[in-house]
Amino acid sequence: MKKGQVREGIVRDVKFPNKGNVDLLPLKDREEGADTGMSAAAEYCTVKNVLPGQKLSVMITKVRKGKGEGRVLEVLEQAPDEVEAPCPHFGSCGGCTYLALPYEKQLALKEKQVKELLDGVLCRQEEPWVWEPIKASPRQLGYRNKMEFSFGDEVKDGPLALGMHKRGSFYDIVSVRDCRIVDEDYRRILKGTLDYFTAEKAAFFHRLTHQGYLRHLLVRKASHTGEILIALVTTTQENRDLAAFRDMLLGLPLEGKIAGILHIENDSVADVVQSDRTEVLYGQDYFYEELLGLRFKVSVFSFFQTNSYGAEVLYRTAREYIGELKKEGCVVYDLYSGTGTIAQLMAPVAEKVIGVEIVEEAVEAAKRNAQLNGLNNCEFIAGDVLKVLDGIAEKPDFIILDPPRDGIHPGALQKIIRYGVERLVYISCKPTSLVRDLEVFLGNGYVVKRAVAVDQFPWTSGVETVCLLVKQNA
Repeated sequence: MKKGQVREGIVRDVKFPNKGNVDLLPLKDREEGADTGMSAAAEYCTVKNVLPGQKLSVMITKVRKGKGEGRVLEVLEQAPDEVEAPCPHFGSCGGCTYLALPYEKQLALKEKQVKELLDGVLCRQEEPWVWEPIKASPRQLGYRNKMEFSFGDEVKDGPLALGMHKRGSFYDIVSVRDCRIVDEDYRRILKGTLDYFTAEKAAFFHRLTHQGYLRHLLVRKASHTGEILIALVTTTQENRDLAAFRDMLLGLPLEGKIAGILHIENDSVADVVQSDRTEVLYGQDYFYEELLGLRFKVSVFSFFQTNSYGAEVLYRTAREYIGELKKEGCVVYDLYSGTGTIAQLMAPVAEKVIGVEIVEEAVEAAKRNAQLNGLNNCEFIAGDVLKVLDGIAEKPDFIILDPPRDGIHPGALQKIIRYGVERLVYISCKPTSLVRDLEVFLGNGYVVKRAVAVDQFPWTSGVETVCLLVKQNA
């Protein structure tokens, strides 16, 4: 195996999140077709965005210490379970990974990936633990309640595009007019916006020259209330009257109801969605969503689970894992609390719930939502968990952890462990970060009792995991 070689191989398996192990087939003598004697099992490389069982032509892009990496040149034979993807953008758009697998096969693949990662650390745990079957999303298509579309072009100097980044590209944008993980309202809003600004001959913000007007289109739609929030993000390099754009959106035949239309100005050179100034073109800058009997006020930048249907499954699972609590005097910590969804679900069964979240806007939203739901035993603190824990007087009886993708800061993890709570629940959106943190928990007297994967993001490589940890000899 050498860098630059073109080889054929079979995808043996796919590890989280999307790395396929490809067993390379033996090289043949080009003139006589003789086997060179190289063992197929002795050589393999990793490639991204493939399916188990596919036969591929790959180019080797890197070889180090006998391990190779490659990129797919051609799929020579489809995987046994492979089907035609229901979205015409699949393969060019970088959003979905497993759209060519039936949903049941995709669930099995994700379950296998998470179980293998957990087995790698829990094999050193003497106490038995229960692995439960993966929980599916109640809705597999049209489930997303938030999308951030980017303006650009699909090819250099091509027509205006609005959609998602092309797979493997920072600059090229694919207009995803027929995206299947959102509902028809999203597709109509995207098409109407793209057609409007194409007719206006408006220029998109170029990520190299930092010139241009159009940057992003944010669309949020509450799955249960049907309210829609639309935000156009531009630079200040042009001064356009957006009244006609607003009226075009209001005239679209949508199933949901538009709660607000915003114009956000952002002159940052970085490719991030942020607000230097926000103008409300219509309605209000928030909408309401409902989960498990609770009502939540959501703004354009609020953190909220992107799959409301799957979130209900996730939170019911967490509540089940938490089990019964002795309400009198019981203090629950909800660390990395976001907009306080879990904290509010715990409020009826605890004397006090304390949420800690680093994003100040999310904390303010959590306070408003608790008030909206008539919950007066929730306290939300803005700040880094690592620093905030030292200043909280009440000690926890139970801890819920729902950290960002990178997991828990090592210093914060040690502070959490030192509380010595009998049980805690860890909700993870990245299983590789979870197993790293579990190593530390196991080394400090905790064991895993139960674990389950929850599919929050059908067709993508993302998956949530819920773990119940118990302190030994508590």
